Amino acid sequence: MQLTKFGRTGLSVSRLCLGTATFGKQTDEAESHRILDAAADAGINFLDTADFYPMGAAHAQLGATEEITGRWLKGKRHRFIVGSKAGAPMSSLPWDQGGSRKHLLDAIDASLRRLGTDYVDLYQLHWDDPATPIDETLEAFDTIVRSGRARYIGISNILAYRLARSLGRSDVLRIARYVSVQPRYNLLSREVERELFPLAHEEGLAVIPFNPLAGGLLTGKYSHDKSPVQGRFSQEVGKFGEIYQERYWHRRQFETVEQLAAIASEHGKPLATLAIAWALANTAVTSVILGASRLDQLADTLAAADLALDGELKTQLDALTAEYRRGDSAR
Repeated sequence: MQLTKFGRTGLSVSRLCLGTATFGKQTDEAESHRILDAAADAGINFLDTADFYPMGAAHAQLGATEEITGRWLKGKRHRFIVGSKAGAPMSSLPWDQGGSRKHLLDAIDASLRRLGTDYVDLYQLHWDDPATPIDETLEAFDTIVRSGRARYIGISNILAYRLARSLGRSDVLRIARYVSVQPRYNLLSREVERELFPLAHEEGLAVIPFNPLAGGLLTGKYSHDKSPVQGRFSQEVGKFGEIYQERYWHRRQFETVEQLAAIASEHGKPLATLAIAWALANTAVTSVILGASRLDQLADTLAAADLALDGELKTQLDALTAEYRRGDSAR
């Protein structure tokens, strides 16, 4: 497993990162720990979690993923780079979410308790929060970093102009600066290549994409005319199933997946391996976040770490999915 620098920081992380959003709902603790063991054995040293996980859980279950991850980390915390996130609604209380100082200072302490550690390496805002002044959010993160509860800060799910404003405010205020951005990115969702990736490159930010298999669509296992009963597109994950269907469950996307699967077959590779390798081949990308609800799902995605796409194949994949870079693909 290759290691790479995490943006402009002195930190080094594995080129693949293990995401944990399924742990505690789709995946029980025993299987979650087997998945973590396999990832570690493959050389992954970077784990991504959030207080809002497991995905699709009721409020009372939120945080279970961090607890499961924390129990696995016991005795080996020093061997892993751990990232968590805050800002998603954790209860029905209006202040128990977002980027306010109150919420972030409460959330970091709760996450550390669940993870069984006194710091996280990377602490991220899960979603941009336009309702809270940028300075308030950044100053809260700065407090967390200065207190030693986080080593670095980052942000997920943000528009390029909002990220640029945040970086500018950090520079003006001379406080902790975002060192990473975590966008949704895959062969069927390439809009971030237009503005976010160039900004990340200019500012030296690490890019850690999530959803590299489009919720599993890029495994080729789904059929447009069959309703899924398990996985990211199903009712198993509550409202997130509807969100993922709105994103990807369209005839045009399925037609593209069929074409991609044919290319993968021609090259003797699983489509999932090819999709992850394609994301890794973008020079803006630092580490790709892999998800798994079963141990066997890791085999094809871990294999991407050893697959270097040749220029001709990458060009072919880029051309086939160019419409998803524009964000105006037919549905």
